[in-house]
Amino acid sequence: MDADLTRRQLLRGTAAGAGLAVTAGLASPAAAAPLAEYDVVVVGSGAAGMTAALTAAKRGLSVVVLEKAPTFGGSAARSGAGIWIPNNQVLLAAGVPDTPAKAAQYLAAVVGPEVPAARQEAFLRHGPAMIAFVMANSPLRFRFMAGYSDYYPELPGGLPNGRSIEPDQFDGNLLGAELANLNPPYLATPPGLVVFSADYKWLNLAAVNAKGAAVAAECLARGTAAALAGQKPLTMGQSLAAALRVGLQRANVPVLLNTPLVDLNVENGAVTGVVTPQGLVRARRGVIVGSGGFEHNAAMRAQYQRQPIGTDWAVGAKENTGDGHRAGQRAGAALDLMDDAWWGPAIPTPGDPYFCLAERTLPGGLIVNQAGQRFVNEAAPYGDVVHTMYDKNPSAPDIPAWLIVDQNYRNRYLFRDILPLLPFPDAWYAGGAVFKASTVQGLAAQIGVPQAALKSTVDRFNGFARSGVDSEFHRGASAYDHYYTDPSVSPNSCLAPLWAPPYYALRLVPGDLGTKGGMRTDARARVLRPDGSVIRGLYAAGNASAAVMGHSYAGAGSTIGPAMTFGYIAANDV
Repeated sequence: MDADLTRRQLLRGTAAGAGLAVTAGLASPAAAAPLAEYDVVVVGSGAAGMTAALTAAKRGLSVVVLEKAPTFGGSAARSGAGIWIPNNQVLLAAGVPDTPAKAAQYLAAVVGPEVPAARQEAFLRHGPAMIAFVMANSPLRFRFMAGYSDYYPELPGGLPNGRSIEPDQFDGNLLGAELANLNPPYLATPPGLVVFSADYKWLNLAAVNAKGAAVAAECLARGTAAALAGQKPLTMGQSLAAALRVGLQRANVPVLLNTPLVDLNVENGAVTGVVTPQGLVRARRGVIVGSGGFEHNAAMRAQYQRQPIGTDWAVGAKENTGDGHRAGQRAGAALDLMDDAWWGPAIPTPGDPYFCLAERTLPGGLIVNQAGQRFVNEAAPYGDVVHTMYDKNPSAPDIPAWLIVDQNYRNRYLFRDILPLLPFPDAWYAGGAVFKASTVQGLAAQIGVPQAALKSTVDRFNGFARSGVDSEFHRGASAYDHYYTDPSVSPNSCLAPLWAPPYYALRLVPGDLGTKGGMRTDARARVLRPDGSVIRGLYAAGNASAAVMGHSYAGAGSTIGPAMTFGYIAANDV
């Protein structure tokens, strides 16, 4: 069939009897009357899937994207959309002093030997070409996130000023009616403002910092200008997903919503299509799976990951239930890194959890375990904080942990979208996400930690804050620690004493942006069996594949950057 086949045509085909027998989760090719046939079938319309589809289409191949959700964009559309790809043209144009040698040295130091060198090299070599490709073939444009440090800038090849980029402002009007199908953001931008991810650190400080106030004014000015121009301004993940979708529209690539992967069609050891509830969509050259992680599959999380774990602590798209992982396994794929995720401390607020970035790093707060003691550098990369929580929890329980702040902290800084001086929502108190007391000891009693221990911990922490040296956990020793901090605080912008009642405790649990384990792939994004052999016709990218970052995290955008890159690699190989 032609590449402009619509979902309605698929449904008509089903009604006409073009069904598919599925037995014990496996497609029966003899019973399959395919509803459609393309060169490439892509599963998932997130950053990995749409980049792959655009790449394949621009090679002259016929392509379809199958999307489980009623919206497109997946977790990418919900995200801040940082993208970590060394040596891309946006970085170099901004004067970032990066080189291939520096990047290779840094990535190797971050991920270690568990990720094959060939996969690391493929990511670093093809990433810049991918950025150039999407800029040439879609309206997607990028900005350098100046100052957002690599997460381990002191390692060889690390850059304290960072390598991360993010999407530029995009006019949603270019999507036409399809804009209504864009997956909404994790946190909506306040009406009338146009906010980039790089603005976030300054908006937290707008009440106490001149640059913060200026950035807030700039966000308002952008919003006003867009409104006067009749635009529907999008940034962050909304911009990324929308601009890629426009690229697919211009390339005549259909995205079929409400069309989940039921299974992979396998014939003679090769993957030849995707089974959907409507029937078989056949792939002449290959299937590229970009179906996301398994963060919302409780059984899989219980099988592969440490306890306690909760699907309601994850902020990835709710449709991410490991469909691609399980179908890949049935086709013979090996899985790697299934115990890990793109972790970060989260506050289990009513509705969606809140993934903490600046809040645990700003001066005037500390994190304690259930013994009332600190156990981690609060400003460390968020994945490291949760790894520490799990590592230490069996012997010194810290799930949940507690972020302790005082009223001085609340008077100065934005918290999520709650302005300074404004109270936390009543629902947070009712749900046990936050507690308040007039004394540290009273707060300890409310959260069930030893009163004397918490008072001693706060007193000791206050001494570190006054001296500027955290002799316990070295908060502020890394350049990364200072990104989400208050430059007006000295001698260490990461540290300020807690002294102003009332005091607050916010519950912290192991949240995540998505899981990072998935199908094992090679440097060409081909899916591998446990013996290392290639499953013909099957590729994977994004969180359906095992992350090239291994158990670590090189910098902001280490999820989306590799996802897009390996989607691009797969589509050029298929």
